[in-house]
Amino acid sequence: MMNYKGGVGKTTLTANLGAVAASRGMRVLLLDFDPQTNLTFSFFSIDDWHERIKNEHTIKKWFEGDPPGSKVSLADLVLTPEPVNTALGDSGGRLDLISSHLGLINIDLDLAAHLGGSTTLDGSQRKFLDLHGCLRRALQDDRFSEYDLVLIDCAPNFGIVTKTAIVASERILVPAKADYLSTLGLEYLAGSCNELKQHFNDFAKHKGGVGGHWPIDPTILGVVFTMVQIYSQKPTASQSEYIEEVKESSEITVLSSMIRNSARHFGGSGEGGVPSMLRRTTKDDDVVREFHQLADEVLGALGLVSEGAR
Repeated sequence: MMNYKGGVGKTTLTANLGAVAASRGMRVLLLDFDPQTNLTFSFFSIDDWHERIKNEHTIKKWFEGDPPGSKVSLADLVLTPEPVNTALGDSGGRLDLISSHLGLINIDLDLAAHLGGSTTLDGSQRKFLDLHGCLRRALQDDRFSEYDLVLIDCAPNFGIVTKTAIVASERILVPAKADYLSTLGLEYLAGSCNELKQHFNDFAKHKGGVGGHWPIDPTILGVVFTMVQIYSQKPTASQSEYIEEVKESSEITVLSSMIRNSARHFGGSGEGGVPSMLRRTTKDDDVVREFHQLADEVLGALGLVSEGAR
């Protein structure tokens, strides 16, 4: 999940989409790669985080290794939030999380320094592959094979931490508000992702798979419009114009699903460690219906379920 623009509902989307998938019996892992740590705080209280997670059980600890993962295994950082899993009941699903850390914002500088200093092109290529492919390799641990779906909540930037998430991903979902600033950088975002993929694959082919580096193919699944203002069961005229403009002018697919703005649902998002979609389950609830439609579309595109399945 990524967008250069913050405040587009990315974390709310990640938490609730993961919860809906888990409610359908899937085993879901959420990775919080945003230094704001809002996804983590959707499932754990701030006090709980400070007392037992902050120092030893965050993604920051993993990235601090040289190389990343040398201090602690990624799989050892997996947390199972009790409230949300209790709310899942007998669905057969599970939702786990790897926590972020407020200090993650400084990690990009450390990783950039790790990239420097090589005196040969061959060495530079190997460092580039090792660093950008670190999360991809870590997720190949057998302990992650039990998960049906992994969702990564990225920061609104294109730093090295975000790039490791892109390299590790099969698909990229772009949450966006239907306004000028939220859609301004969509083409640039797509171009940046394609450029990263090309560089990684060029180096990987040159190295011939040495070190487990094989070509990648992360593609943009599409844009999902969030925080949509609905009037008479339709987006307002001004937002409809932006949505139609993106559909007509952008090379990025626009998903048919959209999520309306609702303070009633998301004003206390993550309240008690349970996402809104697990607290409001009535079938005639418009927002619940929209999230299930989005889950149908996303999971169907990933080949995890047929579209329309519930």
